[in-house]
Amino acid sequence: MPPTRLHYRIAIIGSGPAGWTAALYASRADLEPIVIQGTQPGGQLTITTDVENYPGFTDGIQGPELMEIFEAQAKRFGTEVLLDVVTDVDLEARPFRLTLDSGSNLTADAVIIAAGASAKALGIPSERQAGVSACATCDGPLPLYRNKDLVVVGGGDTAMEEATFLTKFATKVTIVHRREEFRASRIMLDRARANAKIHWRLNAVIEEIHGTGAGVTGVTLRDTRAGGLSKLDAGGVFVAIGHLPNTAIFRGKLEMNEVGYLKVRHPSTRTSVEGVFAAGDVADPTYRQAVQAAGEGCKAAMDAERWLAARGIHG
Repeated sequence: MPPTRLHYRIAIIGSGPAGWTAALYASRADLEPIVIQGTQPGGQLTITTDVENYPGFTDGIQGPELMEIFEAQAKRFGTEVLLDVVTDVDLEARPFRLTLDSGSNLTADAVIIAAGASAKALGIPSERQAGVSACATCDGPLPLYRNKDLVVVGGGDTAMEEATFLTKFATKVTIVHRREEFRASRIMLDRARANAKIHWRLNAVIEEIHGTGAGVTGVTLRDTRAGGLSKLDAGGVFVAIGHLPNTAIFRGKLEMNEVGYLKVRHPSTRTSVEGVFAAGDVADPTYRQAVQAAGEGCKAAMDAERWLAARGIHG
């Protein structure tokens, strides 16, 4: 279904916690925003089971259910929702012009980019099962991983940080890394090496993850030098080989770092182009938490509202 109008005061790209919160604030300000949901409606939380660290849910909540609540609340105040993907943006035009995968086009006075990020995957079919996670902070405290031998894959600061965090709940954490050299900073690496609960399997990659459907039981490792295979018992696998922000269509149009995270003018959410704002994981390589993204979505909507008002475009 195409958008109901050709022009909107605010177009929000992405439908995770940042996008829906931006929509909630913008719609309550009578700006009648449109949310273009993207390739993964609801964002990364839709592939997360139990969410126990989002405020307000004492018993936790399923990730997809949480995003359904966000969406319903935004719709209640008049947000239009479009199941489509933005394939191109013209940020030199005023108003901005968005091209959609369906072939439709629309314009917007302001744009909020909340397209999120995608965790890098191992690229093996068996990683899509219960007991495999890309976020230790999100999932580590869950009963599924407590008092288990866990595996963390990676060699950067994220892997060291996640492994160290997981030692609070696990009996043992094994870091699996394809080389002997690490990208991690010296302080993070030393901290991990000093932790008695952390063990190491270097020059190794995961060939397969074994599970029962209810959780992980172990992994098969391949030696990157000799090619031999070995088994390692484990009750969970955490993939910490990095994230990629979903910002490819903005390359050459907005300032970003070498990885692709959008640069914003802190403490605001303003990007390098006036009238374009960024919230959530597209501009956050550090925290990557739903509650942080929601807060940034709130800021982006307020920034956009004030920017529009200063130009005489009101709700």
